[in-house]
Amino acid sequence: MLLQISNGSFYFGQNDIFEDIDFSVNENEHIAIVGRNGSGKSTLLKIILGELELAKGEIFKTSYLKIGYLKQTAFLDEGQSAYDELLSVFKKLIEKEDRLNELTDLMQKDHDAGLIEEYARLQSNFEYEGGYTYQSEIKTIFQGFGFKEEDLYRPLASFSGGEKTKIGFAKLLLSKPDLLLLDEPTNHLDLRTIEWLETYLSKYPKAYIVVSHDRAFLDKCVNIIYDIAYHKLKKYHGNYSSFYDQRKADLLRQETLYRYQQKDIKRLEDLIERYRYKATKAKMVQSKIKYLDRMEKIEDPKKIDDKTFKVKFKSKTRGGRQVLALDHYAFGYDHRLGEVTLDIQRGDRICIMGDNGTGKSTLLKTIVDELPALGGYKLFGHQIEVGYFDQSLAALNSPKTVLEDLWDEFPELDNFKIRSILGAFLFSSDEVDKTLNVLSGGEKVRLALAKLMLTGANFLILDEPTNHLDIASKEALEAALEDYDGTILFVSHDRYFIKKIAHSCLLLEKGKFTYYPDGYGEYIDAKPKVTKEEKREEVKVSKKGKPKAKYNLKKIEAKISEYEELLEEKRNLRFDPEYYHDAKKMQELDEKIDEIHNTLHHLMDAWEKAMEEKEAMGL
Repeated sequence: MLLQISNGSFYFGQNDIFEDIDFSVNENEHIAIVGRNGSGKSTLLKIILGELELAKGEIFKTSYLKIGYLKQTAFLDEGQSAYDELLSVFKKLIEKEDRLNELTDLMQKDHDAGLIEEYARLQSNFEYEGGYTYQSEIKTIFQGFGFKEEDLYRPLASFSGGEKTKIGFAKLLLSKPDLLLLDEPTNHLDLRTIEWLETYLSKYPKAYIVVSHDRAFLDKCVNIIYDIAYHKLKKYHGNYSSFYDQRKADLLRQETLYRYQQKDIKRLEDLIERYRYKATKAKMVQSKIKYLDRMEKIEDPKKIDDKTFKVKFKSKTRGGRQVLALDHYAFGYDHRLGEVTLDIQRGDRICIMGDNGTGKSTLLKTIVDELPALGGYKLFGHQIEVGYFDQSLAALNSPKTVLEDLWDEFPELDNFKIRSILGAFLFSSDEVDKTLNVLSGGEKVRLALAKLMLTGANFLILDEPTNHLDIASKEALEAALEDYDGTILFVSHDRYFIKKIAHSCLLLEKGKFTYYPDGYGEYIDAKPKVTKEEKREEVKVSKKGKPKAKYNLKKIEAKISEYEELLEEKRNLRFDPEYYHDAKKMQELDEKIDEIHNTLHHLMDAWEKAMEEKEAMGL
């Protein structure tokens, strides 16, 4: 156990952030904390770091625990190169390397046994700590963040703020702390870098905790998820997709238990009301009243899972069949970033993908006339009305209130209509009086989406619309756009969002576009894959291993079936009055179900490895 929080509570002023939570981290566990914006995810990270203290409860950390956390990047000497900055992580290792070189020179002149013994001991330790691979590791991680090898030797001062953050991230990964804390690590990373990072982290040999709203990233990188909702913390085993299914099943079970309990409460209340004034039944009535008071009430899951915006994007006019034609349309600033020929028809949903800096956002800004085109032409179709979402809107600052800002743009709407729309986008009666300069990134995005909806545009051009949104809000936006009757052209790095919304994809690389008419799935299928022959080379298996692999696979499958049956049996007990009337028994049952889930998770991991082994052997 690296770290444990028991019965932890934290309050901000009069508000509960979380209460009586239990949280633990074991060696090698890859953990995600998920929840709505403002639920306390980052607060929990700060408590683990020691920057905040629990109001109640205990936190335990092992004495040797080294925690790594990516803070606002600030380098002491920006005159030195990126390589020197990253090399500083290995200071102690370099000292050992220098000593090994000294010993090598000494042993050429002196064959003292003590020197030989020290050299052997130091060399073994040096090798164990990665002494022969640290320089290649620096290059691998640095290039993984999208840099070229020659960039290693540039001074830190020559990098942009975003690039410095990535260098700080690379330095953190190279330091390999016992526990790595990552708060929204994929923010502002392009798809290629995100894919590299999730591959790296999935093989990371130590523990980490990640706070992220990137669902595809969580699917690849974590095996435990803690969900913060309504001041409580619940643990799930598996990746995001597994968590989503488990939580959905939990809410369905809770809904059933809630209905049963409400019927039981109604029956008891009717009984109390019927015999309340009969002296002969007074003792029984008091007993039932006390029972109701002591009953642990099950919360209505519809109220728990309901706090998200539910809106519809609808176009005011249908518009022509041809929406936009681009012919050798060039875009850029002081030089061309690329040119595109594209014909967009009504109902198309096209995602533009590519690395950061390739010009995706520049192309959108050029189409909406925020930047001049550098060549070619564009033609909008008949009655095409454009609604544009700019990712920089999240940085908007103004002394105006939310209500004033929306009303100024749509003065024809009355006060009631404006408030109703803001309410639909989760701005309560008090929050509409907040000024724009105090809004969070997610709130600014929701306000921008409210404006976009009110335009009634039949052609939406969206630049990273899911940035700053929590998972529930992303899902709400996806649902709204899936039902939209117009055309969409958008830029995004959110793979879940791309899969849901895009019918086709445009990949922008080095100023050239590659079109994937069947969408993100076609793009993935077109990427180079490891062949079966290459896999066979990676996994060296003796002939004796073949029957064993088959035997292990069958044995694991039998165990999985056994535990799945046991899980179903335990789940059914939740509907037994003996359990749902007894909070202690229900808690013990939940713990047992958690144990079975954990065992099944490990069995599934073992099954996947056995299948890979089988495929590698060509069985």
